[in-house]
Amino acid sequence: MQPNRKAIVLFSGGLDSTTTLALAQSRGYDCYALSVRYGQRHSAEVEAAKRIARQLNVTEHRTFEIDLSMFGGSALTDPAVPVPGQPGEGIPATYVPARNTVFLSVALAWAEVIHARDIFIGVNAVDYSGYPDCRPEYVEAYQSMANLATKDAVEGHELNIHAPLVSLSKSEIIRLGHGLGVDYSLTVSCYSADAQGRACGECDACRFRKQGFVEAGFDDPTRYG
Repeated sequence: MQPNRKAIVLFSGGLDSTTTLALAQSRGYDCYALSVRYGQRHSAEVEAAKRIARQLNVTEHRTFEIDLSMFGGSALTDPAVPVPGQPGEGIPATYVPARNTVFLSVALAWAEVIHARDIFIGVNAVDYSGYPDCRPEYVEAYQSMANLATKDAVEGHELNIHAPLVSLSKSEIIRLGHGLGVDYSLTVSCYSADAQGRACGECDACRFRKQGFVEAGFDDPTRYG
């Protein structure tokens, strides 16, 4: 066990990030959960994150606010762009430009302040929508940049960015979470969830989630509207 076990965990309140948080805790990390309200369509996932963070008894949970809707460019931040109901070609309209780069930069700033040496992010490059900032090479490149750009790293305290779900299928993630005792009924993954956190059942996030439960052999606890 390393002396410093503080970790920042990027935490949306969805299935993947909740599994990542539970996994980091199981590995003995002192977890500081970071959610981001970035101008997304609904606040249900942030509210879910607050509830789950309390249940998992994280050391600290903070919500950072930045309004990416001022730029638009995504179905998640621009109400004029509809959330696609069916899979299409190429990177979908739900991709938010530079979102994970922004999120990791905020996590990096907090990590430096509390001298955390580890950041966890629940990106996945298997059952996902083709987002470029969910690939392992992106995570590796960001880690290299972070270790060039920060005082802690320059002074010899290297930062590690963990993406433990990056090569897992959705069903594998769900099986992992069940083994860790994750209550998926508390999580919100839907791009168009209503104010009560009920899912649409049609968007990419819902489709991957539903299929994951089927393939994992577990009942889907998701609340659908």
